[in-house]
Amino acid sequence: MHIGTIKVSIIIPVFNAEKYIAKCLESLINQTLKEIEIICINDGSSDNSLNLLKFYQKKDTRIKVVNQNNGGPGKSRNTGIKLAKGDFIGFVDSDDWVDKDYFEKLYNAAINNNCEIAAGNFYREGKILKSKKLNYKYTSTYFKPEEKINYAFIPKYNYVWNKIYKRTAILKKTFPENCYYEDMRWLVKIIYDLKGFVTVPNTFYHYRKNQGSIVTQKTLKHQQDCKLAEKEINHFLKMHNIPVLIQYKLSKKIKVKFLGLQMFKLEYYHPGKIKIRLFGFIPVIEIKKFN
Repeated sequence: MHIGTIKVSIIIPVFNAEKYIAKCLESLINQTLKEIEIICINDGSSDNSLNLLKFYQKKDTRIKVVNQNNGGPGKSRNTGIKLAKGDFIGFVDSDDWVDKDYFEKLYNAAINNNCEIAAGNFYREGKILKSKKLNYKYTSTYFKPEEKINYAFIPKYNYVWNKIYKRTAILKKTFPENCYYEDMRWLVKIIYDLKGFVTVPNTFYHYRKNQGSIVTQKTLKHQQDCKLAEKEINHFLKMHNIPVLIQYKLSKKIKVKFLGLQMFKLEYYHPGKIKIRLFGFIPVIEIKKFN
């Protein structure tokens, strides 16, 4: 398929994704927005991912495949940004997928509202259940830094993949490399800097929760990089006098039992919140601004 002007460049970091990449790519080549390019960065996969990418490349000329040594998702996204030619850039993880009208709705909302970022909704897809995590009800625009960051639900939903970004506005804004949680460190600064943030209802990104994925691993390196990212985000917000209006996601649970019966559950959130639940589910107290 030959397309003239490219409206959205979709960048996919791919690492050992042979189980999922077909569903991801099928959701993209069937987008109602046809003026797209799909840039797949094979990040040193040792499985059949590269062969699958080449197979789909033969099916659709909008797919571009780049093969590089393993460098992590930050390096892959940076590679993709350099190659992108679209008016806007979107990111999709290789084990996720999107609704058919996803990029058309985000692109039209950005253009019609003169915004450099458009944000859509997303589901978290588990093996059995799926849950709607973000669901914008209306098309709304925000231009003040505090409003943009608040309605992006940062730092609670600090994800790069449920949004598109004006390409020319992020060309020099590279992702950190050789670390985890690079997207968290990148996104808050992008939303602060770019002009205009529009929310887009009635279309969804589908985020697959995999037990073996980067975000579910608990190595020391992951823990250290997560703390570094949270520290950098908090410093950035304080430096720009932006209050943290949306709490971080749950970071730790402690269960208190007596004779095998759960009496209390303590839920720790970053930054600055503890929730105490009687018998593990009845909320009894919330403590804020702890150290």
